[in-house]
Amino acid sequence: MPELPEVETVRRGLMEHFVGRTLVKMELRRDGLRFPFPVDMGSRMEGREFISIERRAKYLLIRLSGGLTWLAHLGMSGHFSLLAAGEERASLHEYSLGMPVGKGRHDHVVAHLDDGSRVVYTDPRRFGVMDLIDTSAEEEHRLLRHLGPEPLEHEWTASVLASALRGRNVKIKTALLDQRVVVGIGNIYACEALFRARISPLRISSTLAGKRRPTKRVELLVDAVKEILNEAIESGGSTLNDFQAVDGELGYFTHFFQVYDRDGKECKRESCGGKIIRIVQGGRSTFYCRRCQR
Repeated sequence: MPELPEVETVRRGLMEHFVGRTLVKMELRRDGLRFPFPVDMGSRMEGREFISIERRAKYLLIRLSGGLTWLAHLGMSGHFSLLAAGEERASLHEYSLGMPVGKGRHDHVVAHLDDGSRVVYTDPRRFGVMDLIDTSAEEEHRLLRHLGPEPLEHEWTASVLASALRGRNVKIKTALLDQRVVVGIGNIYACEALFRARISPLRISSTLAGKRRPTKRVELLVDAVKEILNEAIESGGSTLNDFQAVDGELGYFTHFFQVYDRDGKECKRESCGGKIIRIVQGGRSTFYCRRCQR
């Protein structure tokens, strides 16, 4: 599933293409994805200008004129492709099983813009989500109202994380994946951040928090999360699950993995001498070095 860096990469790509353009036609080829589309979604969107695109956790908030927001979540296999006027193949990497992008059986949504270009949403597994909501009511939307702080915001500090961890008798890796604690980190980047901060994924959250002020280890963890996510965004995300950006480019952060998917290989930390092991936490693979992560 695309995580925060992948969704941020998509947001930036769509921003360049969408903002300032007008939606001429909204082509919905199904009744919905994971959930049904609003009955009047297409007709309410048509004729409106794209104002901006924000990201909340792993949701895209595509703002339209007239106070509407097109909410989108990529699910496990969702992907946006950009097609110029008259273009049929967005890139060499496309998801339409050999068909031109926009004409494949998994191309479920096509947004036609006023310059003749199209934005195609493709989703073979149909786990994605789309909704149309009033911009003023975004924070109360059922998919957004429970979400915790954004890890890349200045307001997310060691003090904020420590406060969320106090009294929590769960392992720190589990806490980092809890969207009420902090949003969007995801499994890959949690493993990488814990390695960089030298913290075992098995460490109980409350033991890291500190009684009154955050411990040095929480400070290191917050710094590591921010660094890892920013580096992943600059690298275009990861290629796991065939993720690609809207221009068809694949992410390259996999080349920088220190622990993820390196089971049995030597730890990359100089002079450590340990080996990366894989365990399962909450049904997900966790990779870490038990020699230098404590």
